[in-house]
Amino acid sequence: MNDFAFWVSIIIFVLIYGLIIWEKIPRAITAMLGGLIMILLGFLSQEVAVQDDIDFNTIGLLIGMMILVAITRRTGIFEALAIWAAKITGGHPLYLLGLMALITAVASALLDNVTTVLLIAPITIILAETLKLPPLPFLITEIIASNIGGTATLIGDPPNIMIGSATGLGFVDFLIHMAPIAIIIMVVTIAILMFLYRNELQRDADDRRSILALSPQEAIKDWALLKKSLFVLGVTIIAFMLHSVLHLESATVALTGAMLLMIISREEPEEILLLVEWPTIFFFAGLFVLVGGLKATGVIAALANWSLTVTQGDPQTTALLVLWLSAIASGFIDNIPFVATMIPMLQEMGSLSGMPLDTIWWALALGACLGGNGTLVGASANIIVAGIAEKAGVPISFRQFFVIGFPLMLLSVAIAHGYLYLRYF
Repeated sequence: MNDFAFWVSIIIFVLIYGLIIWEKIPRAITAMLGGLIMILLGFLSQEVAVQDDIDFNTIGLLIGMMILVAITRRTGIFEALAIWAAKITGGHPLYLLGLMALITAVASALLDNVTTVLLIAPITIILAETLKLPPLPFLITEIIASNIGGTATLIGDPPNIMIGSATGLGFVDFLIHMAPIAIIIMVVTIAILMFLYRNELQRDADDRRSILALSPQEAIKDWALLKKSLFVLGVTIIAFMLHSVLHLESATVALTGAMLLMIISREEPEEILLLVEWPTIFFFAGLFVLVGGLKATGVIAALANWSLTVTQGDPQTTALLVLWLSAIASGFIDNIPFVATMIPMLQEMGSLSGMPLDTIWWALALGACLGGNGTLVGASANIIVAGIAEKAGVPISFRQFFVIGFPLMLLSVAIAHGYLYLRYF
């Protein structure tokens, strides 16, 4: 690609990003427009966009899990879980915030953060409505917790899966090197969020008593459908945890679970498919193609190359620069194509210089995963929660998330910087 295409693709990206932040046009339309402009200008073909840039594994996983959640929601189980969580914390909103953050982080590590927020966000909205609390503090906290929790394991976040696949690093390797710092960052983050939201989340004693009087069992509307839904969800979650052994992609697992539940529950496809968050799906597709345009014109490669030439082959400087560069970049562009570009470049640098890359892989994983908390479009989990919230009538604005997420992202990356330096250098 020539210099003209290089700079025009950057201008398009910046303009589309500005429209997303402006929020006067729906995000899905803006992202799709950006992707289509990249194709119309010839920076990439429709065939390349569909085959190489739109990540079907992400799209398929989302659609499958959205169908599973839509059917399961009809049983009343989410309302029952919301009442249970409120009773466990004695109806204290701040304790509840901490509990939901902890559940989200642990589930994101054991499943993946996309699946986790698809399950947790609907429960949270119902919980906030039941307790007469603002849902945004809970939703923003869960987005942040899902990205930190996903950092801890091989299967928690797509960048980790990509790094593990390219390097041969396994589940135990990620657990040993990534989980300790993820736990530290999570504890610090929950404490800060509970402090920030202490005034917004207040309930008087009468409200708490009325919540504690509710019964989770009475919230269940259809016990037969609940048994079928929990069976299929259980099998699907086990298959997620064993996907590397089964050699099945997560999209295949999720879609198989969705079709199985639709068959045994005898739900009408037209009704269920209307409940899929289609604007979120189209937003992802547009964003993938938009970033694919940057990849095709060499922008992402130039960014990665610059980072490698600046360090002059010094392992410590390289690791710390990769950490910060991937964190900032992942806050503003999707971390999947960025990591996909960085992996072969780091491998090439390692083969040319003979520099050991183990620490640099951990730096890349930490930066890409934690960087997702920088903005509302920084990670898949963020976009999904924003879509669910918008459909429920409680939209999260770009600015609302940015003023909380970006400073916390910088703090978490600073803690990760200290961890890398102390543990490896």
